[in-house]
Amino acid sequence: MNKKIILTSLVSISLLLGACSANSSNNGASGDDKAKENTAFNPDKEDGKLYTEVGDELGAVPKVTDEVNLGAVAKAFENEYWRTLKEGMEIGAEKFNKNGYNIKAAVKSPQGEADEEGQLSIVRDMINKKYSGLLLSPISDSNLVPGVEEALEDDIPVINVNDGIIAAAPHFVGPKAVENGEKVAEWVSEKLNGKGKVAIVVGMPKAFAARQRTLGFESWIKDNAPGIEIVEKQNADWDREKAKNTAETWIKKHPDLKAIFANNDTMALGVQEAVNASGKDILVMGVDGIGEAYDSIRKGEMDATIDSFPKYKGQIAVEMMIRKIGGQTLPRVIWTPQALIDSTNVDTPAEEIIGWKEPKLAQ
Repeated sequence: MNKKIILTSLVSISLLLGACSANSSNNGASGDDKAKENTAFNPDKEDGKLYTEVGDELGAVPKVTDEVNLGAVAKAFENEYWRTLKEGMEIGAEKFNKNGYNIKAAVKSPQGEADEEGQLSIVRDMINKKYSGLLLSPISDSNLVPGVEEALEDDIPVINVNDGIIAAAPHFVGPKAVENGEKVAEWVSEKLNGKGKVAIVVGMPKAFAARQRTLGFESWIKDNAPGIEIVEKQNADWDREKAKNTAETWIKKHPDLKAIFANNDTMALGVQEAVNASGKDILVMGVDGIGEAYDSIRKGEMDATIDSFPKYKGQIAVEMMIRKIGGQTLPRVIWTPQALIDSTNVDTPAEEIIGWKEPKLAQ
């Protein structure tokens, strides 16, 4: 009798554990589905509108009389690009304030570009403090999704600004990332007369911008420059030292290497250090248009960068959020300007390159 009771108990426990395991498995699948759903949204493939077109269609930015507390979360201020984006958002808020608005912009970041949980904690803190709107640049395509869902449930408007993609966010403001790579590919093809060996230093693989910049470069070369061979491709996680070490290895392995494209300027500057040490004439190109990259181009070291003008992008993001809060209907995707910078235009004012115009404000 005791044996039967024991056997029955063991079967019950086994069934219970099996059910728990199944539930755990289902939860994991749900998370995977969520990630797939998020990455399925690709702003580069959307019928977006340039920020100037949005202004032309919607007219003046509506007058908002209430105090507006904007919360913005960047990747990490250790990177000059994100510090400049922060500056742009603060400039944007101040311009509105000089015209009778009452805008406050708190722009924060986690400790580093790999601190996904820390970035989400900042967003959740802003939600708890009932910020008027959130401007978010996620580290990855999924780490801020829970925060965005919570914000929208609390009727806090959200705009995804640049880089990482948040499918749950109603609007995206930023440059077309795939064009970053395409512009560099076209430029380097002209410099190499369509022939030679090149390599790509990829950023953080889970980052949308890294994937799209790489895709744009590879696709353009494949379709337009069959004489150019991409001999190496490796990620360096946006890290300068990793990029430098990677480039050193490639330069030794490929004595006839002609060019290296890095997914951002921080890595490109690391690559340039390796090229300088080698004494070889290898083209180095980056993305972001940070001040140090501009200085390197002026010195005749780095050859080119794609500038997406974060100081102006920050202002555009603030403008779009004020339009949203003021009741205007924004398009799903809003493009911000970008341009290739090399020795021919490195000293041309940004306003001239992008044809910058201040938004019209309601009287």
